[in-house]
Amino acid sequence: MEKGNETYPQVSVVVPVKNGAVHIKDLLDSLMRVDYDHDKLEIVIVDGNSTDHTKEIASKYPVKFILEEKPGINAARNTGVKNSNGEIIAFTDHDCIVPKNWIKKIVENFQDPKVGCVGGSVLRYNNDFLAQYADESILPVLRFFKKKAVINRISSPMYFPVGCNFAVKREAIEKVGFFDERFKNGFDELEFAERLCEMGYKIVLTNEMIVKHKHRSSMRELLRQTFHYGQGGGLLPKIKGVKSIFSKWVILSLTVFTLWFLTLFSLAVYTFFSHSILSLITFLGLLFFPLFGLMTLYAYRTFKSKDGKYKRIIAYPMIDIARSLTFVAGGIHQIVRSVGTNRFGGLPARHLNVKAKR
Repeated sequence: MEKGNETYPQVSVVVPVKNGAVHIKDLLDSLMRVDYDHDKLEIVIVDGNSTDHTKEIASKYPVKFILEEKPGINAARNTGVKNSNGEIIAFTDHDCIVPKNWIKKIVENFQDPKVGCVGGSVLRYNNDFLAQYADESILPVLRFFKKKAVINRISSPMYFPVGCNFAVKREAIEKVGFFDERFKNGFDELEFAERLCEMGYKIVLTNEMIVKHKHRSSMRELLRQTFHYGQGGGLLPKIKGVKSIFSKWVILSLTVFTLWFLTLFSLAVYTFFSHSILSLITFLGLLFFPLFGLMTLYAYRTFKSKDGKYKRIIAYPMIDIARSLTFVAGGIHQIVRSVGTNRFGGLPARHLNVKAKR
């Protein structure tokens, strides 16, 4: 497809999936509707040994279906890269819906040859309470960018491309290397994005490239997801040391939580033996300060927006705290586990063949 003198490049969409039969049809239907020359578009489904009907559903569509026996989303992404042909490789998840202009917006943002990665915004698909929370929390589950930004380094834990809505140039992967397969649960795309910037590439973060995501529908699923994110975060200090902004953020989070917990424990012990009213008040104040602080913030937001969603004033802070504690638990759990040293961890491209299998 051409527009003026411009020729659109070949684009490959890689979708890692495991047991995604409930959602993958909606994603594939949306990919069939994208406004892009389908002769220059391929869809690669990488299945991690699903035990449901994922393969049967995917087989009804014009896609390349590949089985990946190694666990983890990055193993699936790497297999998808190796078995794709596109100059640009876009990634999304089986529980997402992409708009018609998704591929075109990706391509438009790669006009600058220094751009190696493009990341877009993620909004809720469904509108239940937890889906609303995921988008409206001060600790959003995924990311939405209010305006377009071009960065040459990741300097904030709030500004980074998310795995269900980002794209990478093949030439960048050839220089930077594959995704680190030690990351199986969370922060899986962020270590790669940091390496990309270290190699001199820019990253575009844009609110024009939007996908809809089917957020977790129960607290149990949400907290399980958060625990996995914490596990991924716990790997960062071991793999990248303190040079990564995310390593610093994880270390700071775990340190603050540990100090808060130890202080509470000390005050509780002291209060029990001394019967001091002052220490009891201090203990209760320190215990409930995060909750009251968050409630005040959400109350301000609610009254300012005038949308009448007053239940968020109490519910959102409690979920925020539950998620924070669960994230910390996941991080601590990962840190105390031994990490193998003989497994692939983002080796440079010269050690690995990143060329497509024709």
